[in-house]
Formats: sequence, structure tokens, C-alpha cells
Amino acid sequence: MNPTVYIETTIPSYYCDTRPALASDIARTREWWDRERAAYECFISPVVLDELAAGVYPTQAACLALVQDLPLLAVAPDVIEMAELYQARGVMPKSPIRDALHVALAAYYRMDYLLTWNCRHIANVNKARHLEMVNQRIGLSTPRLVTPHLLQPWEELG
Repeated sequence: MNPTVYIETTIPSYYCDTRPALASDIARTREWWDRERAAYECFISPVVLDELAAGVYPTQAACLALVQDLPLLAVAPDVIEMAELYQARGVMPKSPIRDALHVALAAYYRMDYLLTWNCRHIANVNKARHLEMVNQRIGLSTPRLVTPHLLQPWEELG
């Protein structure tokens, strides 16, 4: 069985982005998506679809098309309660609830990884410690909160 990955909204957004300032991260995202993703069982949620569908931006159709075939994790009532708990404990921002929902979904469905470029609110080592403490109290493990750089294939040395 392959490791499981919850793909947060920034991943398809970066894949489709063309901004020169993000070129390195865009390239790594595309490399992971095109060459390495098959080694994982990948999931998204309605939260990802809602975020990608919000507003109007040049790469919107491409972002939505990129994730259209990925399985969806349902936003169960327990997931919403978990997200609210994260907010109440000050681990996730009060508003909007989306970032807390991404983390709650990945924990609730026992994903191995949550893949994101959101290093301020999600893939943050200081935040991970606090999330682990909260999740431990409610009997859940915490997925590894990672960027595509951290999911590079293992390289044997020697």
C-alpha cells in the first residue's frame, strides 16, 4: 500500500502558476505531480474544490481540471469539530476555517502526509508540535505537514 497524501489547494495552484518569483517552487511542484505522485494515494476534499472555484483567475480552469479525478474526502461533522478545536486552541487561524479544515481532514482520515505550500499556517514546524499535542489528546495521529521539497524520492548513498 502506498503512503497517503492529502493535497491542499496550493499544490494545484502552484502547478498551474507561471509567476517568475515562484519558478523554483512551481518546478518542484510539477516534478512531484508529474513524476512522483504515482507513488502515493492522493486525495483532496470539497474544501480544495471550493477554494479553486472561488473568484476568477487565469489558471482556474487548469487548476480544477488537474484535480478532477482525485478522490474526495468528505467533510464529516467530526472534521468540522476538529477544525473548530484547532481554532479554539490557537493552533490554526480563527478565520477563515479553511486551513484548519485541511489539517483536520488529513488527520481524521489518517493521511500520512498533508502536501502544501502554505508554510505560514500549515507546513510549519512550530505549528506541527502544537497540532501533535492537540491530536494526541483526541486520539489521532498528525500527518506530516510537508512541501513538495520534503517529498523528494529517497536516494541511496554509496
